[in-house]
Amino acid sequence: MGSQAERYKSGVMPYAQMGYWDGDYVPKDTDLIALFRISPQDGVDPIEAAAAVAGESSTATWTVVWTDRLTACENYRAKAYRVDPVPGIPGQYFSYIAYDLALFEEGSIANLTASIIGNVFGFKPLKALRLEDMRIPVAYLKTFQGPPTGIVVERERLDKFGRPLLGATTKPKLGLSSKNYGRVVYEALKGGLDFVKDDENINSQPFMHWRDRFLYCMEAVNRASAATGEVKGHYLNVTAATMEDMYERAEFAKQLGSCIVMIDLVIGYTAIQSMAKWARRNDMILHLHRAGHGTYTRQKTHGISFRVIAKWMRMAGVDHIHAGTVVGKLEGDPNVIKGIYSICRDSFTKQNLEQGVFFDQDWAGLRKLMPVASGGIHAGQMHQLISYLGEDVVLQFGGGTIGHPGGIQAGATANRVALEVMIKARNEGRDIWNEGPEILAAAARWCSPLRAALDTWKDVTFNYQSTDTADFVPTATTA
Repeated sequence: MGSQAERYKSGVMPYAQMGYWDGDYVPKDTDLIALFRISPQDGVDPIEAAAAVAGESSTATWTVVWTDRLTACENYRAKAYRVDPVPGIPGQYFSYIAYDLALFEEGSIANLTASIIGNVFGFKPLKALRLEDMRIPVAYLKTFQGPPTGIVVERERLDKFGRPLLGATTKPKLGLSSKNYGRVVYEALKGGLDFVKDDENINSQPFMHWRDRFLYCMEAVNRASAATGEVKGHYLNVTAATMEDMYERAEFAKQLGSCIVMIDLVIGYTAIQSMAKWARRNDMILHLHRAGHGTYTRQKTHGISFRVIAKWMRMAGVDHIHAGTVVGKLEGDPNVIKGIYSICRDSFTKQNLEQGVFFDQDWAGLRKLMPVASGGIHAGQMHQLISYLGEDVVLQFGGGTIGHPGGIQAGATANRVALEVMIKARNEGRDIWNEGPEILAAAARWCSPLRAALDTWKDVTFNYQSTDTADFVPTATTA
């Protein structure tokens, strides 16, 4: 950078010369590292583009300011230290940027995101910018609460082990009266599901006030539990216009005996953390619907990867998060989804470039986050779902339960039987990926609801090319 006089001479100089690029920098264990996909404008050097992102997401502005000298600026400057071309995509680069831990308020997703994504995504020298991954230092992780319940404790409360949990979203999600809504919940739970849920946009509309819905849903939960002898639940959506309203609804759900409440991603990071703290104090499972995420996670060149959102939400403290199905109607590349599920469920997530995971991540004892698979799935895909997603997952069959030709209870029974026979076959050592259709067909001979489900949806698939795919694929080599 030359002399101090040259560095702080009034005027404009490249970000790299201001100290936001250091190709020799070795990140500290306490540094937070962000990996950005940068697409510089024509004529913009990728190193200068990376330095600009580092600068604008930490201490820099467009011109030299002498007030930097009143701070420990060498520590507070983020440092871009590595720029790699994206494989097979000219004009795009992976930029690694390290941030000193002192730049962030402890335990605050709002502050973290205001720094990392707050200003840089509209920066003119870049055509596009995407936050692909982050390494969160253990020292910072320990300032966050994490999931209020976690997978282990949730299973203990529900007394359900060794298999995925089964759920469904009430359909139609808008327009039902509270009483009819409760009838759907009861039929689905009595038929064999563990959970039913409100959808993201059912709050307190003219056709169904939230308090009425809560009353009828909990009546359904209690009746179904009594009829089956199993612990049941309904995700009561407490999303509302203000925190006061959300606390009121959550408290009412608690008074009615609910074991779980639900919030939407669109309420914002501060509200999510506030509800997470409430859930921890009140021994409540907290379900997060990722409403709105596709506006910034789906496109490969600009926005935020959902794997980063999953990390933030595990830190913020939710127990469930919709994380993709692979085989359903919503976006989900198999490798990318596996990476997201690892982030949710691992104690230590290992780097796996094939799955889009760029960093090792020690979760420092933070409780595990239960992924939820929802959207366009049905009983005929059970072998695929278990093979792809494992058993620590909630499989939610909304239309695949409520659209059953024999009715809601029959739809739930079909899904429960499909799940039980597939888990049994897996535990017996059978190859459920290849033998799955045969296993389901054999069960359908004695279970008419399953037979009807397979006949109805046997040809339904959503085979479209994913827009968010991993950039690294294994290549065969000669021995």
